[in-house]
Amino acid sequence: MTTLKTANTFRKYHRLLGFFLAGIMAIYACSGVLLIFRTTDFLKYERIEERQLAPGLGGQALGEELRIRNFAVDAEDAEQLLFRQGRYEKRSGLATVTLKEYPLPLQKLVNLHKANTNSPLFFMNIFFGLGLLFFAVSAFFMFVSRLPVFRTGLKFAAAGFVLALGVVLLG
Repeated sequence: MTTLKTANTFRKYHRLLGFFLAGIMAIYACSGVLLIFRTTDFLKYERIEERQLAPGLGGQALGEELRIRNFAVDAEDAEQLLFRQGRYEKRSGLATVTLKEYPLPLQKLVNLHKANTNSPLFFMNIFFGLGLLFFAVSAFFMFVSRLPVFRTGLKFAAAGFVLALGVVLLG
């Protein structure tokens, strides 16, 4: 059972951590929305790159060398291979590839969400996740459990949990 002193203590820490994480949450929200459109060309620009590869590569070998996701050859003749992102000249081994990339600040936002244990952002992501977990747990200690607002909060939390679980399992 939560006492008034415990509730006020959790309110204080919840509020302070909330103010501290507000900027981080805004950045994560923007990068999360940006990632929704990652399979489109939204906010991307084209950059043409020429790569010197070994001459005479076949379609599969070319895809492996270029490291292009979902690589497929569209057309092939004696001189060149054509693919969606560019072309490859068989004799010279010159590949001309059109890449679509985010501008540098937006690419940094994308990298924030894709951080793994090899990235220095790894620790910030862990801290942010733990902060959000604290928010979720501390919300239940901010109100005295015998008050109606606590019971209403439990109902809303259960509804949110069921909705999220349903979207994850059925989506």
